[in-house]
Amino acid sequence: MIPVVHHRTTAVDGLEVFYREAGDSRAPAVVLLHGFPASSRMFRHLIPALADRYHVIAPDHVGFGQSAMPSPCDFPYGFDALTRITSGLLRRLGVDRFAMYVHGYGAPIGWRLALRDPERVTAITAQNGNAYVEGFVKPFWGGLFAYAQAPGPKTEGPVRAVLTAEMIRWQYLNGVPGPSLVSPDNWVHGLVLLARPGNNDEIQLTLFRDYPTNVELCPRVQRYFRDSRVPLLAVWGASIKEFIAGLLADRCEVCGNKGDVEVRHVRALVDLAHAGWQPSGWARVMFHR
Repeated sequence: MIPVVHHRTTAVDGLEVFYREAGDSRAPAVVLLHGFPASSRMFRHLIPALADRYHVIAPDHVGFGQSAMPSPCDFPYGFDALTRITSGLLRRLGVDRFAMYVHGYGAPIGWRLALRDPERVTAITAQNGNAYVEGFVKPFWGGLFAYAQAPGPKTEGPVRAVLTAEMIRWQYLNGVPGPSLVSPDNWVHGLVLLARPGNNDEIQLTLFRDYPTNVELCPRVQRYFRDSRVPLLAVWGASIKEFIAGLLADRCEVCGNKGDVEVRHVRALVDLAHAGWQPSGWARVMFHR
């Protein structure tokens, strides 16, 4: 029997937050946090695969997907604020302890959740999530960091390019051996939502300017991994160009957390991880530990 997936909306701090939910609310909770430029839609296949034994919750971050998209004048877009909304949603749903599956932007939101309430987090699967300065590939991130340091017309070019149709499509296809394996629905859906008035010009640029706060957080996240010994599965597309693949797990091992860290560099067909492929089997094993 295929589990039923509900598509719901609730108010958190006065904002409408959309989330997908499946499974028995009495079962162990798994929270799925999406990355840029996606939404909870990226987990549409993973949710029913986990829902037979877990209570699965996958929200859209504010400014993404079907959640509210207030103006930056009315909402302080940044990763602290997105974390606050996510935490508020979980409290509202009565979720006290949970495992996390984080991807892209979802990683620094997940790290903040863990740092604020470490006892609430039971396990983490990180898909292309980074917590080490050395993990940021300079050719990809240099333009964003230059813009964040000195926002203005002279530095906007590279970050605005990230929001174009060509680059959104690249986000889903880079490193994939066969483009025909990836449905164009993925980037078309993302483009439609990013193209909403005010999103590209205001919201996304504001989040880009806030991104260095995630780099500043790295030492605290590393200490959390070392001290908490939270079970961590790091999954990487072997051909991705944004981060150094596997560095998260490799460095966790150096920090003395080796017994609780597992790394998977995925190749060939499974390089589709960054393009919406769902490694549900790994997640099930990890969360069941």
